[in-house]
Order: sequence, then structure tokens, then C-alpha cells
Amino acid sequence: MREFGSSSLSLAGSLLVAHPSLLDSNFCKSVIFLSTNDGEEGSFGLVLNRPAGRTVADLLPDADLDKLGSVPVFIGGPVAVDQLTFAAFRWDADARKLQCQHHLPLEEAQSAIASRKCIVRAFIGYAGWSKGQLEAELAHTAWMVTQPDRETLRASRAATIWREMLSGFGPWFRLVAEAPEDPSRN
Repeated sequence: MREFGSSSLSLAGSLLVAHPSLLDSNFCKSVIFLSTNDGEEGSFGLVLNRPAGRTVADLLPDADLDKLGSVPVFIGGPVAVDQLTFAAFRWDADARKLQCQHHLPLEEAQSAIASRKCIVRAFIGYAGWSKGQLEAELAHTAWMVTQPDRETLRASRAATIWREMLSGFGPWFRLVAEAPEDPSRN
């Protein structure tokens, strides 16, 4: 299996939490794990809270998948939505950091899930930014940045993680996070 690397460059390993004013349907109320962030090369991330309602076995019915077949698939972002990407996440207790190895081949994803040292997720598509693009979005407050915790990838958290993370930015954000989708149903 490939080694987990941690980049010391800027925001790699952070979570991007969509600001409530970000209304782009691809990212509205999303939480993205930013796997790579390089000033020259751009950035790569995976949306953590958009379940596709399918499993790997649904998408690869002819493959011998074992435990990998039951892994839920998430919509990772609007880029390369015709590709299935496997990622292995591991919590580094010493560094108190979530690490990610993405674009794992099928065999490596199977090995990672069998080792039980990682949480393996499958994604259709990903979020990508060219040089300077993410920095410009951050300057326009499209995203808020926070650090993941050990529970970030808990499967049951996908439906609530945006509200939980947003609430951590202060009272106004907590109020916005708890507001109903349709104010007339208040």
C-alpha cells in the first residue's frame, strides 16, 4: 500500500466548510477534505457529505470485492464524475491529523479495508482547483477552514457534519446552521 504522506504546504489536511452564502449546487452546504493544496499545482479535495445512495458493489457488480463491496459511494465533487476514486483515510493520533491517500487502485483499496487501520471511502468525482483558484475563493469567504477530528468520517455524521462544523464558527453561524431549509415551515 502506498505510504500516507502529510504535506506541510498550506491547507492540506484541512476541512473546507461551505459558507452559508455559497449557493453553487455542487458545493452548497458541503464539507470537503482538502487532500492536497499547493500554490503552484492547485488543490484536490473530496466532498464528505454527499452520499450517492449506492455502494461500490452497485457500481462494480462484476468485480470480486469482498468487504469493499459494501463501502458507500459519495459524490466527491463536480470534476471527473465518470470516475470512481478510492481513498483511504487514517487518523494520526500523535499528530492529531487526518491523513488521506487518494486514487488507490482497487487492489490497494481492498488491502486498506482489510487492514482495518484505515477508513476506505469511494467517491464519484472530486473537487479540484487550479493555481490560485482556491485562494481566491477563500479571499471571497466562500469557504471556512477548520481541522478534522477523529470522528469526521463516521458514516452517520455525513447528514449533519455541515451543520456541526458551521456551528463551531460562532453564534451567528450556529443560528444559520439550525435554520430550516424553508423558513415558512418554521
